[in-house]
Amino acid sequence: MGKTEEPKEYVVFPEEAIKYLPEEWKKHLYALKEEGQGVLEAADDNLKILNRLAHAFPTMASLRYIQHRLASTKFEPTMEWVLENDMLTLAFVTTYVRLIDGGIGSGVSRGALPAELCSVHDNIIELRNKRYAHNAGHDSITGNLEIGFEDGKFDIGVNFNMGFHVGGALEWEPLVVFLDNLMFSRLHAQLTKLKQKTGREWTFPSGPPPKWVSSGPDSTTPAEDDGLIVVA
Repeated sequence: MGKTEEPKEYVVFPEEAIKYLPEEWKKHLYALKEEGQGVLEAADDNLKILNRLAHAFPTMASLRYIQHRLASTKFEPTMEWVLENDMLTLAFVTTYVRLIDGGIGSGVSRGALPAELCSVHDNIIELRNKRYAHNAGHDSITGNLEIGFEDGKFDIGVNFNMGFHVGGALEWEPLVVFLDNLMFSRLHAQLTKLKQKTGREWTFPSGPPPKWVSSGPDSTTPAEDDGLIVVA
């Protein structure tokens, strides 16, 4: 049985301290610094893309977790459950739009989605814009004011209807899994380009998916090869 490789030790000291080292050491360290700066300058464009991807990873992890929470919910005929489900749905659609729009993270255009997921994307965008970001008349929520008159006084009532998916729409899970894998493939594409451009290996911290990433709400086994990036 082979020996376990011991972790490498690193010594960190300020650049100002180099001048106190022996001349031979100083020349070696300055040469390493110059070489490293040259490599980074050559790979600057790819590193900027990688930085944008890194900013998207926390949003992707949040989206995956919220979808898991939704899919795992058990229906209860109470107003508290309805509001809890609505709160998770709000979190899902706003997080989805944040991931898609990108900002300082890596956005995803509608054209990057497979045809069968485009309508799912459109429905989420509409849900976010018309129901959650604004009261703009989404067809899942209606309210009517009813006014009655009896015994010389007016009675006001509200007829309110709110539609919802129990645990979120079933189509949301394949969309989230696709986006997770897309982020994973984009990451490795940049690492490959960095290797080709610099002639050096580039690695990124990753690991097995958390226990809550599963192929279904009742599964206790994480989905295999789902592409989830775990950033330390």
